[in-house]
Amino acid sequence: MITQRDKILASVEKPTRYTGGELNEVLKNADEVDVRFGFCFPDTYEIAMSHLGLKILYYALNKRPDTWCERVFAPWVDMQERMREHNMRLWALESGDEVTRFDMLGFTLQYELSYSNVVRMLMDAGIPVKARERDESFPIVCGGGPCAYNAEPVADIFDFFMLGEGEELINEVVDEYVKWKKSGKRDKKDYLEAIAKIEGVYVPSFYDVEYNDDNTIKSIKPNDPNAKEKIRKRIMRDFDKAYTPEDIIVPFGEVVHDRVMLEIMRGCLRGCRFCQAGYIYRPLRERNSDTLLNLADKLLSCSGYDEISLSSLSSSDYSQLKDLTGGLLDMTEKKKIGLSLPSLRIDNFSMELMRRVQAVRKTGITFAPEAGTQRLRDVINKNITEADVLKSTAMLFRGGWTNVKLYFMIGLPAETDDDVLGIADLSQKVLDEYFAIPKEERAKNINITVSTSSFVPKPFTAFQWAAQDTREELVRKQNLLKGAIRSKRIRYNWHYSETSYLEGVFARGDRRLGEVIIKAVEKGCQFDSWADHFKFDKWMEAFEECGVDPDFYNLRERSYDEILPWDHIDIGVTKKFLMRENEKAKAGVTTAHCREKCAGCGAASFGAGVCHE
Repeated sequence: MITQRDKILASVEKPTRYTGGELNEVLKNADEVDVRFGFCFPDTYEIAMSHLGLKILYYALNKRPDTWCERVFAPWVDMQERMREHNMRLWALESGDEVTRFDMLGFTLQYELSYSNVVRMLMDAGIPVKARERDESFPIVCGGGPCAYNAEPVADIFDFFMLGEGEELINEVVDEYVKWKKSGKRDKKDYLEAIAKIEGVYVPSFYDVEYNDDNTIKSIKPNDPNAKEKIRKRIMRDFDKAYTPEDIIVPFGEVVHDRVMLEIMRGCLRGCRFCQAGYIYRPLRERNSDTLLNLADKLLSCSGYDEISLSSLSSSDYSQLKDLTGGLLDMTEKKKIGLSLPSLRIDNFSMELMRRVQAVRKTGITFAPEAGTQRLRDVINKNITEADVLKSTAMLFRGGWTNVKLYFMIGLPAETDDDVLGIADLSQKVLDEYFAIPKEERAKNINITVSTSSFVPKPFTAFQWAAQDTREELVRKQNLLKGAIRSKRIRYNWHYSETSYLEGVFARGDRRLGEVIIKAVEKGCQFDSWADHFKFDKWMEAFEECGVDPDFYNLRERSYDEILPWDHIDIGVTKKFLMRENEKAKAGVTTAHCREKCAGCGAASFGAGVCHE
């Protein structure tokens, strides 16, 4: 039977975004399950289907006989137009049913600029945006992911958040939902009170926020006896035994990361002071290489992919990397399956390994010095030297690589113009390493790409108190660097200052921003991470109409005494440790990585991982 939806697919871009029916998707009978769960990714199909967390939780929930998890993605603007023309509402890929028929909708919050898409999706579904306006007839709306650690800007939109790693946690909240549903679903508050007792669950409506006259926060206090003073994140303590799917959905169309992703570890040893992921995923925990090899064989067999990638924050810190890569290469070389090794550190990789990895498919190499001078690298605790950069790139050039990307940040705390110019200087020295090789011995067509992102202070980092550079200052530094790069063989890419500005506002924002987000969506804002759809002027209008000064959230330095919007969240890493790291940054003093010397960050309280090796 041809549906109305089928008829309009021919008129939209990339119709496979909306069809479902891919290899290894999960189909169930909706009448035979207790819970219909929509995993909502607030971006397009090709972005969403590249996300490893979606794949893990999709199959984890579908293992349950009482639950059917389906995928729900943001329709692109052309499909939205067709939906409005034909009075269609947002639907799920597997069943094609409208999401209003679901019990729970879970949004993953990977990036602050996706908040507008969350609101847009709820509007497209015909679901009230604010949690207090949704009674028991509407789905429960929950969220997770890195942005959930400070979800205050969208606190009024969500019924609850899951903080930390969700493999166990999501099953516990679904268990409670089944009990509540079977009891008659009389009052949504009963369900929220039940799950508020679970470690890792944050119900924002159970907390009152008061403000001082200067707009800083006066207090954050529970208003319900079931709400905890501090909500502590959840982790998988034994990561080797953590659930991981042995199937993988194979998309019909091309997606961003079109390959098998093998998650080898969670967390990071390094403690770069700007890096939120490095702190919120502590402590570092690894999977055994034998476990990973067995999993890789199953995932490649069920998917037919010709590439496999190691997923982690710093793959070269994996303690069994040699055994793992050796086993993977034995498995993949004969079948001409490529092996990708992202997240390698400049000071910690093997040329022998790189040669073998690139035997099947030679790709470019990306290194992240982050800062152009040693002084600033010490400030951010990057713990690599210029000598490390030059030695590694020279080794690559001698091995035949000619496509090297160097990743930096501008706008870092304590940055001077000399640090910005240092990026151009270091990039030129890398190019000089190539020309130092005799002409007859080096490969042709050298290509060095320098990319800079604008530093955005994030919660739960050593720089969470820092002021962000203004848009004008970021543009000035970008132009300064652009003018200092002399060689045509060095290409320079940079991020738009407007998106970094808005990201900074929402990264450290509070609940007063919720009205701004809704107002901006009403004005047409969505897909804000897509440059051709970003409407900065509309955002500024929304701030003004809501009486909110965005500069308050990102352009001022905070004191240690100020109550931060996320102070009622506990990630294990203590605030005192982050203060110590901030003071060490000001002094240009580095901190050793976790295997070298414990810095006492607080993550050892989880009793897991590198803290207890």
